[in-house]
Amino acid sequence: MAENTGTACQNQVIYSVFVRNHTPEGTFEGVRRDLPRIKALGADIIWLLPIHPIGEKSRKGSLGCPYAIRDYRGVNPEYGALDDFRRLADDIHSLGMRCIIDVVYHHTSPDSVLAAEHPEWFFHKADGSFGNKVGDWSDIIDLDYARRELWGYQIETLKYWASMVDGFRCDVASMVPLAFWREARAAVEAVRPGCLWLAETVDPGFIATLRGMGFDCLSDCQVYEAFDLCYDYDVYHLFRDYLDGKIPLERYAQALTQQEVIYPANYVKLRFLENHDQPRAEFLLPDAGALLNWTAFSFFQKGAALIYAGQEAGCTHLPSLFDKDAVDWSGPDRTALFQRLCALKKHPLMAGSAYQVQALPGDVLRAVHRGADRQLTGVFSVRGRSVLAAVDAPDGWYENLLDAGRVEVRDGRVSCHGAPIVFEAAC
Repeated sequence: MAENTGTACQNQVIYSVFVRNHTPEGTFEGVRRDLPRIKALGADIIWLLPIHPIGEKSRKGSLGCPYAIRDYRGVNPEYGALDDFRRLADDIHSLGMRCIIDVVYHHTSPDSVLAAEHPEWFFHKADGSFGNKVGDWSDIIDLDYARRELWGYQIETLKYWASMVDGFRCDVASMVPLAFWREARAAVEAVRPGCLWLAETVDPGFIATLRGMGFDCLSDCQVYEAFDLCYDYDVYHLFRDYLDGKIPLERYAQALTQQEVIYPANYVKLRFLENHDQPRAEFLLPDAGALLNWTAFSFFQKGAALIYAGQEAGCTHLPSLFDKDAVDWSGPDRTALFQRLCALKKHPLMAGSAYQVQALPGDVLRAVHRGADRQLTGVFSVRGRSVLAAVDAPDGWYENLLDAGRVEVRDGRVSCHGAPIVFEAAC
């Protein structure tokens, strides 16, 4: 784990914004006007998907993917000018939130500034042409970190943006050398002490495929040496497999509990039901009871919680990365639910706890955060059904921290009527 990573990250909520599609105008100013609402929701950190100019060569869709970057040191004129971005970042800070931006250091667009000025800094195919390791990423070309001159350029770029923002979400961080990330973190710390580093790590199958092709790809354990947070992709595929009926719930629960022993004691996972690469939760979970329980469980999990803009508006459609596809804010308003969940995330027992997840009969997840003498217990009926669930807590009456209702533990069981239950008790 990064030496200065604190467990306070486990109490944080990150709100993810794709500027182009967040508002009808798709600008920094549009996002800036929405900041008070995002703050009221309970967000601590705003993560902006790439803000840089997008390449034109081989672009996908009408506007291109924000991850096919042409110039790391510029801002996309579609969103506004640099002063507009600075104003947005300043207002995020004035509201007591932090701002992180996407860093896409594995690749650039084929017509990037670096490709024109330093073609030797790129991966080349056998015929000498630009190329990439993943075939369907046809709108990008890979950088070559065997070139040490590239490291200096990239680190200076990070230091430039660190004068304005509080951290970085690093795209496919597993495919960039760990030594680079270590060096970059140390250099940026001098400019922005306490800078937050979030790694988009990749799923086990992708790691195995790349390594099988002869390319290096970092495991989460390796990435934690330089980063504060890693993606949850080491277990996300099991969540999807359970929804598809391929595995029992217990298999997913075991993988979550195993994270407690295979990662450093202060590990932080980014917990999510959806993001810009994965289907909307409302699409995956059309049953209202199941959606409620899985949403509550994602916030109860040990780690930082992610809200992808529009999730709180019950969006079922995942916006395109390649075209103008504005978020539809007219759906069911889940604001009150997310406010309760964000407040729960701040509970002291959510950070630095011993965490365990178990699957109970009836498709129930029971999760527990244990401290020295208190514990936080969550019961989630992930099919939205009424069940009688076993809990390890003294008999008595407790407050359900999700709705202020009363919960009775009797003979080591609680009666769950299909809605999630969270209560604090003595160990």
